[in-house]
Amino acid sequence: MDKTGYKSMETKSSINRREFLKISSGIGSMVGTGLILGTPPLWTQDKKKGTTPKRPKTNLDEVLSVPRTKHSLPGPFPGRVVEVHDPEAMKDEKPSSQVINKMFEKGIRKLTGKNMKKSFSLFFDKNDVVGIKVNPVGTGFISTKLEVVDSVIAWLLKEGIKRENIIIWDRFDYMLNDAGFTAERYPGIGIEGLQTMDEEAAAGKKEDDSTWLDKNGHHVSEGNFDMDYYYWVDFEGPKDKAYLNQHVFNGKYSYFGNLLTKKLTKIINVPVFKNTGSGISMATKNIGYGAICNTNRLHKPLFFDVCTEVHAFPVIRDKLVLNITDALRAQYEGGPMPAVKFAYLYNRLFFASDPFALDITCHNLLIKKRKSMKVPTNEHPKYTEYLRYAQRLGLGIADPEKIKHIKV
Repeated sequence: MDKTGYKSMETKSSINRREFLKISSGIGSMVGTGLILGTPPLWTQDKKKGTTPKRPKTNLDEVLSVPRTKHSLPGPFPGRVVEVHDPEAMKDEKPSSQVINKMFEKGIRKLTGKNMKKSFSLFFDKNDVVGIKVNPVGTGFISTKLEVVDSVIAWLLKEGIKRENIIIWDRFDYMLNDAGFTAERYPGIGIEGLQTMDEEAAAGKKEDDSTWLDKNGHHVSEGNFDMDYYYWVDFEGPKDKAYLNQHVFNGKYSYFGNLLTKKLTKIINVPVFKNTGSGISMATKNIGYGAICNTNRLHKPLFFDVCTEVHAFPVIRDKLVLNITDALRAQYEGGPMPAVKFAYLYNRLFFASDPFALDITCHNLLIKKRKSMKVPTNEHPKYTEYLRYAQRLGLGIADPEKIKHIKV
């Protein structure tokens, strides 16, 4: 197929991810994380030249011409954000399933103004295949809490979704396993990573590439991505093996996973409350950098804009119906990787159909926290411009004056 249209989005680590998590206790432990998530560079300014780099062309215009559906972003509640707080949610540092389930029900009811059954019908029908996008980074510490996902699944099952039609997903399969999202923990529920990656090979610890390269020299996960549905950006990724191991492809195309384009009919996004520099790594980033491959190349020329533009694709725009930010334990510095010294119990869940209203609300709360902790904070508009960009595209609300922030 001709590569046009929406149907068409290098750093070697000296330690692997598991070793990193053992020593993660502050900013100094950020060394080596670029391989896993991409180290956010100065995407807005060239340090040496002091200029803003030219923005590369993308295929966004073609995407925006696709007609919307009744489920398209920002969903039925644009600009509406519900915050539920219960100080008993993480009592003694352990999640309380009972408390979290009550918080979940309160949040859904307050968001929709309806009971759980009627709320379900606003977003789903019984034949939907629902994907729950979690954030497994920071295993068991700052990752999406299993207990929050338990509440989501219990609701879906009670309202008639078949167990086999619920899939917990992320980009990397091994991260899901590390974070406890396993078949043993969730019998009958699908657990799917869009791709595999060999951690030891990525860290340069072994020569054997057979775990991620096939006999023809192609990444074993190539078949997991839809070659007819892509985010095209006129900017190529590095060609070294470490990059390919992590990103599957390295050209100008970031393909969406087959899981999203061919299987899921609805998506529930369950990110965590944490920073990335003076910005955030929450709802929109969880999807923006989690739904496609070949992403590290995008940090420098686009970075946060990726979080907006990926949401404009119908495969996300028309399927992402609910966002629940897990802020039971939050992190105000050292993100997006875990940093124990900057984490704190926040005991909150945030709910929205509009991920951009959710992110600007949480961004402002995080900035307030950073200031209270005397952390140097850059409040330049560049850290939230991607959210206003989304508002201009009609994907959500980013103007705080137009957002209804409801506290329960």
